[in-house]
Amino acid sequence: MSNRQNGVHILVFPFPAQGHMLPLLDLTHQLALRGLTITILITPKNLPILNPILSSNPSIQTLVFPFPPHPLIPPGVENIKDLGNQGNIPIITALSRLQEPIIQWFESHSNPPVAVLSDFFLGWTHHLAQQIGIPRVTFYSSPAFSIDIFDHLWDISEAVKPGEEIKFHDLPRAPSFAWYQIPSMFRRYIESDCNDRARFEAIKDSAIVNRLSWASIYNTFEELEDEFLEYFRKKLGHSRVFAVGPLNMIIARSNDANDKDVIRWLDQWDDGSVLYVCFGSQKLLKKAQMEALAIGLERSGVRFIWVVKPLTAQQVEDGYGFAPDGFEDRVKGRGFVINGWAPQKSILSHRAVGGFLSHCGWNSILEAIAAGAMILSWPMEAEQFVSARLLVEYRGAAVIVCEGGDTVPDSDELARKITESMHEDKIERVRAKELRNKALEATKVGGRSHRGLDELVQELDQLKAKNV
Repeated sequence: MSNRQNGVHILVFPFPAQGHMLPLLDLTHQLALRGLTITILITPKNLPILNPILSSNPSIQTLVFPFPPHPLIPPGVENIKDLGNQGNIPIITALSRLQEPIIQWFESHSNPPVAVLSDFFLGWTHHLAQQIGIPRVTFYSSPAFSIDIFDHLWDISEAVKPGEEIKFHDLPRAPSFAWYQIPSMFRRYIESDCNDRARFEAIKDSAIVNRLSWASIYNTFEELEDEFLEYFRKKLGHSRVFAVGPLNMIIARSNDANDKDVIRWLDQWDDGSVLYVCFGSQKLLKKAQMEALAIGLERSGVRFIWVVKPLTAQQVEDGYGFAPDGFEDRVKGRGFVINGWAPQKSILSHRAVGGFLSHCGWNSILEAIAAGAMILSWPMEAEQFVSARLLVEYRGAAVIVCEGGDTVPDSDELARKITESMHEDKIERVRAKELRNKALEATKVGGRSHRGLDELVQELDQLKAKNV
């Protein structure tokens, strides 16, 4: 099963959403390079996502189980990209039905895993690991700051009233957040009625049992989140909390086919003069938001690349929008509109790109940090407001240009903020480059994140020794 027969065997279980899977697969690649024997649990429709890691690590095995049916998941759908955020709870519930098949596989295996490494959305795997008699390791694809916030919210959930500002006195810097900035999963839990609230219990249970994990791994780095990582360690009462990111800087992940047209277009512009605009793989903007953003980009006078997602007929009927008619002609030469997929990592790392108008998804933030690009923040949902606070207020490497998933920005104000943010002497742009240097330092051989990976492997080696 491995090119090193004595390697520690672990079972890796990703959550089927791009922002969760890709960093966990990057981590898995690093563990394989360090000699671990690895089996990845996957469902059939998600198997192609593993092609890059399987081709570069032939020793990695797969454990393929049919995706369990669920009344809220259409047949053939196995990934969040086909459902949106509302699909998280149904997918978690469906995957929990794999517990018995996993136990049967484990009991029949000649060299069973000594640990389960699973995504933090899959808290039920803690109970699975207990039943099998092995430790569980939790992987967090979100920042430590947001997990600290989330954990605290679940602890005080019985006392929270919808709409109120929440203060987190025990956390570093004692932050407070308005109700609309609280992670959307928790808000939906509090605002739901008693009958509907039961659906959210899987999320609450995950948050609680994740703390009981034998070890925790974060796709972040100490220099970015040291105080929040240390708070988490103290809360758990042990030091097996490993910051190993940004993982996208340790591994040169393939961008599939680079879009040569957009790279050629970038090549003609000055360093740091282009703004990249993209809101992740899931978020769509309503028609009024698209129009306001288009006008803001047009009036800013800034060169830009804007990634616009294709829409289904149903999404158009639901009020989501395209770039306005005639927009591309009016900005021709200054603006580059990509309809569909974009090679984000290649674009951000291009010398001409100086800013990134983003929803502040954690993977996007880490890719911006890796490129030294300043973020123009428009947080919309989930933990994005928390991540924005970290970058804007605590690290001074980003600016807020808009807030809220349904907010329609004032086009003139948006244009002004874009224009100001793209000035070379903007202090946030300087700090974004400083963050990049700190991330490079963390991920190089001997850096803190690199050492974190080595320390994790040493801890797993000790598990193997105990079982011999």
